[in-house]
Parts: sequence; C-alpha cells; structure tokens
Amino acid sequence: MSRTKVVPIPVLGRHNINAYLLLGRRPVIVDAGTPGSGRRIAEQIAAHGVDPGDVSLIVVTHGHIDHFGSAAELHRLTGAPVAGHIADLGPYRTGRAREPYLSTGRMGRLMARNKHLHMQVEPFEPDVLVTGETDLEDFGITARTMPTPGHTAGSISVLTDQGDLVAGDLIANSFFGLVPGRPANPPFHDDPRLNLASLRKMLALNPTSLHVGHGTPLDPDRVRRWASREHERLSRLEAAGRIRARTADETA
Repeated sequence: MSRTKVVPIPVLGRHNINAYLLLGRRPVIVDAGTPGSGRRIAEQIAAHGVDPGDVSLIVVTHGHIDHFGSAAELHRLTGAPVAGHIADLGPYRTGRAREPYLSTGRMGRLMARNKHLHMQVEPFEPDVLVTGETDLEDFGITARTMPTPGHTAGSISVLTDQGDLVAGDLIANSFFGLVPGRPANPPFHDDPRLNLASLRKMLALNPTSLHVGHGTPLDPDRVRRWASREHERLSRLEAAGRIRARTADETA
C-alpha cells in the first residue's frame, strides 16, 4: 500500500484559499479554487513534479465558488474527471452558490457584501457523482470521500488511510485563514448544527491532521476543544431561537 501525501496548493495568499494535491500511485486534486485559478493550480502541480495530464481525479468538496470556481478549467487542463456530491448539483450546474449566504459571524456579514461572491462562474457536470462514502483506491490513492454536510448540503471531505483529513470548509483557521492554527468557523454555514455534527463525526475517526480550505493544518485535539465550546454556543443560540439554517427546500 502506497502512502498518500497531502500537499497544499495555495490559490489565494499563502493560506487564505487552498487546494490540495494528494500523491499516491496517481495524483488527485482536491478543490479547484476561485474562477480563473485553474492554470495557477496546474502550474503549481507541475512544480511538484507532477504532469497535470497524470491527474486521475478532481474532487470538489462543496458548492461555493472559491472551491469549484475553476473546476471546468482544471478538467480541460488535466483531462481528469471531476467528482462532486449530488446534493450540491444545483450550484455545479448553474455556476452559482446558493444564496443568501448564511453568515457565522461578523466576518461572514462583511464578506457577503463582496460582489465577487455573487458572480456566476463556469458550470460543470460532475463525472463522478458522490452519494456516500467513496473509495478512491481506483484513482490511485488510499483514501475515501466522506459526506460531511452542514457547510453546504453536499459538502464532502477526503480521509486518507493514514489519517489525514482534507476537510474543505468543515472547519477553518480564524479570520479566513489569517490566524494560523486557531480553529474557527468559516464565514458561512448553511446549517451550523449539522456542520458541527459532521465535524464531530470526523473527529471520532481520530484523524492525525485536518487540512482545511482556509489556513494551515489544524491539530485534532485543538479542534475537539473548539468543538466543545461551539456546541455550548450553538445550544445557547438555539435556546434563544437565533440559529439560521437553510431549509431542505432551499437546498433542492
């Protein structure tokens, strides 16, 4: 069995927005960055000694445009199929994230005013439609996709057999990745309670590290402590009737 190595691919800044290169028997890309970043991702992959044409799969973790914005472009550049969860087909097919964005705090409220979040990007049709856990051995890595709904209905993470969790926006570094190593919510969640449940489910699998879409890798024990505090915070908000979540009709 070949060990899967997780290599961060910066899309914006040093850690603000990340894609990932998973190296095993064949290379796999996780996430496709913002619109127009496909060639930058391909060039960084080549800088790591990987021919973009050898990529076996592009996994998109969820339907926000900073994660699927260049999926169609990367597909053309690499020829690799794109995998995405069926519950986020709407954004993938329309090129638009579901709106309104449901903020998790002040950062989200500020970012929701950014016109770039509301743009339409090039849509795509997933070649590999994810519905549950999916073994990626056939694509050359000892890993599996794991459904982690809550950030969006179709959010997924990738867990390697060595315990590396490539977690998309299940969790982030504070201030959109600007405070390294400090766990925090990303700016938006469609359902914060469901997202926390997904996070705790992944933590129960004892990952060795959490590789996130925004920021540096996070220590699982530090994330566990954060998750306990977040549970208490959400319980208070729920008791006060102050939790916003997207309904099933809104995610259809």
